Amino acid sequence: MDELKDAAKRKMSFAQTMRAVLWSFIGLRKGAEHERDMARLNPVHVVIAGLIAVAVFIAVLIVIVRMVVSQAAG
Repeated sequence: MDELKDAAKRKMSFAQTMRAVLWSFIGLRKGAEHERDMARLNPVHVVIAGLIAVAVFIAVLIVIVRMVVSQAAG
């Protein structure tokens, strides 16, 4: 339980965590950056950032599909 509390006190801001998560989504992470971030990432921020990124990704896909379908119908 102490490990979780220690991990939640890590120093990266939410914006830095979001940046790390987005780069991970794309798959363009350098090994050295990944290792450096792993020691500083707050796991709570990672989960929240991941959920936000997934929601935005799904919303963008829905918008694209609706645009394509409306173009085909009209």
